[in-house]
Amino acid sequence: MKNLSLLLFIAVFAASTSTQKKEMEMPYSKADFESVIDGKTTNLFTMKNENGMIVTLTNYGAKIVSIYAPDKNGNLADVLLGFKSVADYQKYGASHGAVVGPFANRIGNASFTIDGETYNFEVNNGKACLHSGSDSWYRKVWDYQNNGNVTTFSLKSADGEFGFPGNKTVKATYTLTNDNELKIDYEITTDKACHFNITNHSYFNLRGEGNGDILNHVLVINADKSTPVTEDMVPTGEIEDIRGTDLDFTMPHVIGERIDSDNQMLVYGVGYDFNYIINKNEGELAFCASAFEPESGRYMEVFTTEPGVQFYTGNHLKGNEIGKAGKAYEKRTGFCLETQYYPDSPNKPQFPSTLLKPGETLKSTTIYKFSVKQ
Repeated sequence: MKNLSLLLFIAVFAASTSTQKKEMEMPYSKADFESVIDGKTTNLFTMKNENGMIVTLTNYGAKIVSIYAPDKNGNLADVLLGFKSVADYQKYGASHGAVVGPFANRIGNASFTIDGETYNFEVNNGKACLHSGSDSWYRKVWDYQNNGNVTTFSLKSADGEFGFPGNKTVKATYTLTNDNELKIDYEITTDKACHFNITNHSYFNLRGEGNGDILNHVLVINADKSTPVTEDMVPTGEIEDIRGTDLDFTMPHVIGERIDSDNQMLVYGVGYDFNYIINKNEGELAFCASAFEPESGRYMEVFTTEPGVQFYTGNHLKGNEIGKAGKAYEKRTGFCLETQYYPDSPNKPQFPSTLLKPGETLKSTTIYKFSVKQ
């Protein structure tokens, strides 16, 4: 009888241990992110909450490297496009997962004027300046302070750097909560008036990075209006009601449902690449958008204090970047929900002002929250 009990115990124990999930194996190590760039040391930081969700960060560009989120069966997958070493971030898309500034998105004619003085920037997107140029904050090594599940990156940007006025101080604090929220808090000061538009440029694929396109994701954007663009993707300055059009995501729509329609904006953008005006009060932390991937059951919600969000469907990914899983990032294999002010706001006085003056502090918060739905 004792032997039978022992055998039953061994059988139950073996069954229980065989169903335990293996510890997450990442395709990179801390050493892959330890380097020296411009005399400053780069590093990798890992945050893990009590639910097992994992976020990794690097101080090269204050980037999110990975977000491991559970699916409906509790299995983790990395839902963020990115690369497995600092060297790869230098070689490929430096803006993946990065804090973008001083001015994210497009500045028309690559210039703006403050108090009669005109400032000129790199022309790197048609006639516009996109994301402050090809060598901006996302290629800088930031200072850092890590305290468990809170990591703060800070940077000092000199007057005239990339053409932008003022000695600027910027902080980006990432917090991973036990509610599976990745919270990003920004703070900026300057000693000379300057326009700012700060965002995080993460590409998501809730099926898992490298696992095909994102056209089956079901999207909601809390916006009735958008800022239409010209052929060169710079806003015209108008505010347009998009309800009932192929840009309308106030009700759930599959991303691929209308992406190749003959809507003039979608033709210009070769898919979605537009600023949506969020239905919210100024400065309020409110629901911005959500995405649901039906195969995995992963569900992501976005909340922000920003007035707008740029929805981009990776239309210009070309397959020339090899991601963490060793797969090429082809067209539309990731989507962005970049919370921010409107593009070209410095040249559109009818848009909410992006001007920050000495003595003022810019503060902004965005939250990406992960859960599952059946």
